[in-house]
This record gives sequence, structure tokens and C-alpha cells, in this order.
Amino acid sequence: MLERIRAEESGSAVVEFVFVGILLTFLTLGVLQLGLALHVRNTIQDAASEGARWGALIDSTPAEGAQRTKELITTAVGEQYARNISVSSQQWLGTPATVITVKAPLPVIGLWGPATSLEVSGHAATEVLG
Repeated sequence: MLERIRAEESGSAVVEFVFVGILLTFLTLGVLQLGLALHVRNTIQDAASEGARWGALIDSTPAEGAQRTKELITTAVGEQYARNISVSSQQWLGTPATVITVKAPLPVIGLWGPATSLEVSGHAATEVLG
């Protein structure tokens, strides 16, 4: 009887190993993709903030801040993430500010993803004389 049960289960360890291996592979790839998406988002957020600070300086213009943002993003993660950058002057927390907004793809599979699904803004108080 015991021999018959063992004969029916022969080969099941191989199948279980394959199923668990596939599951762990997808889980690992999912965690790596999440890490990549967070890295891209944080890099773009930092570039937008740096560009806003650059554009808010007294001897600089908001357009120069947008150009700085584009340079930083292109260097760090690629030109496809620096295609949609806008700059504006607004009131932010009660003070005049330079605001740079970046719309970029959210990497879903590798570095590819929907075109404008990620939007971040950087704010900086505009310097004035006097």
C-alpha cells in the first residue's frame, strides 16, 4: 500500500519546485520593479526641486530652472523622462514661489510605462532684492 502511494506521488516534488520557483521569481521581479519606480520618482522629484531652487535665485530665471531640471533628469534616468517640464510663478505658502512641474512615465515594465502617469512638483521661494 505504501509503495502504491509513493508511486502516485513520484515527480510531484519537481512540479512543486517549479511552481514555487516561478512564484518567487515573480515576487522578486515585482519588488525590483517597485524599487525602480520609486527610484525614478524620487530622482525626478529631486530634479524638480533643484530646478525650482535654481530658477528662484535672484540672478536666474524660471526658464533656466526648467533647463536645469531637464539636464538633471536626462543625466540621471534618461531623456524620455524630461520631455514634459513646465514652470510657473505662484503663491506658495503665502510667498512668491517658482514651481516646476514634471510629468513623466511611471516605469511599469522595466523603464517603460504610461506616458504621463507620474507628476511631481518642486517649489522654491523666489528671491527678491530689498
